[in-house]
This record gives sequence, structure tokens and C-alpha cells, in this order.
Amino acid sequence: MAAEGKTIDALSQFELTHALGPIGAAVNFTQSNAHMLLAVVIITAIMMWGMAPRAIVPGRFQAVAETFYEFVENLVVGQIGHEGKRYFPFVFALFMFVLFGNVLGLFPFAFTYTSHIAVTFGLAFLVFVVITAVALALHGKKFFGYFFPEGAPLWLAPIIVPVEVVSYLSRPISLSVRLFANMVAGHVLLKVFATFVVLLGGLGVVGPFLAVLPLSVNVLLVGFELLVAFLQAYVFAILTSIYLHDAVHLH
Repeated sequence: MAAEGKTIDALSQFELTHALGPIGAAVNFTQSNAHMLLAVVIITAIMMWGMAPRAIVPGRFQAVAETFYEFVENLVVGQIGHEGKRYFPFVFALFMFVLFGNVLGLFPFAFTYTSHIAVTFGLAFLVFVVITAVALALHGKKFFGYFFPEGAPLWLAPIIVPVEVVSYLSRPISLSVRLFANMVAGHVLLKVFATFVVLLGGLGVVGPFLAVLPLSVNVLLVGFELLVAFLQAYVFAILTSIYLHDAVHLH
């Protein structure tokens, strides 16, 4: 991150470029796709190498793998119930993919694929399709009763049904925009203050002293972004679990 022409260009970091040279250009393979594959490789390596020893007293890798596993399992069971264990692999994959997408973008020269609405909406739409399919598979036509609570006066149907349908259809939008907006806002702040460091550092003798303040703020922002990266992955996973709870129990 640098000062481009002594101006702050905070949005260029989100531009897509082709990876893998001519091959990537031919198939439209971008750095976003490359970081997605990298995240999948890292996640797979952590889980496979971590659980390979199966030691009673876990080592570091096994402890990390078990921590991720138990955290998501407790989240899913806590929200859906024990019958929700069948959906654990889905929620676990979403949580890890979002988490590592958020964290990878904090490394130099890396790209945050969760900062693109196309990616976050794709994940959210996948959640929407899965919960709808689960609800229809478990309850059939009774699923449509979800949009009109049992016991509600029939004359309120023209009001309640449209509101419930809009609320249900808005789930992928709210789920995707929340993650996308948080990632974009955090990285814009990081680049703005990083550019301040460069600009102030070039003001001569006093420049380095003036640059200390934005540099300190940026260090704090990195720590805050690590927290946000985990929280947003957690929010995405817990909302998915809540939606699955509604699909399984229809309430």
C-alpha cells in the first residue's frame, strides 16, 4: 500500500487482475480465485495434518484442528439441536472458508476475496438454497405454513404473508452485505492510514515523527481487523445455523 501520486487510492486494492499469466487470462482466473484455492489448501492441510496423529494429548496442529471442530460443532448443536449434527460439515466449511478469506487478506500482497459482493452473495445464496431445500425435504407443503404463523387471524394474511416472504427472501442479501461491507470498510481504513504514513514520512526531517501516529493507528487497526475477521465468520456461521434451525423446526 502506497501513496499513488500523493493521493489516497483506497479502492484499487479491490480490483481484480489475472493470475497465472496468459493461462489465467485465457480462463479469467483472477487473484481472488487463487486465494480461494489457497484458503482451501490451508484448511485441508490444517485438518488432515492436525488430526492425523489422533493423539490423546494433542500437539499444536491437532489442538488447532480440534479447537475449530469443537467450536463450530458447539455452535451448530447449540442452535439447531442434536439433529443439527448432520448439517455440521456444511456450516464448518462455510465458517472456515469465510474465516481464512478474511484473515488471508491481512497479509502483504494478499487479496481478501470476501471483500467482493459476488463472493459473499454466492455464499449467502448457497445458504438460502440449502435451507429451503432442507425445509421442503423435511416438511413438504407444510413449509409454506412458515409464512403464516399458526393461530394468526386469517384476515391478517394479506399483511403477514408478504412481510414474511420479503423477510425470507432478504436473508441472502443481508447475510452477504454484512460480510462484504465489514471487509471493505476495514481494508479501506487500513490503506488510508498506511497512505498517511507514506505521505507524512516524506515531509523531510519531521516526517518520520509525524508518521508515528498513523502508523500506531494502523497497528491497532490490524489487531481490530483480526477480531472482525473472526467475528464476521462467526456471525455468518451462526446465522446459517439459525436459518437451519428454522428450516428443521419451522419456527
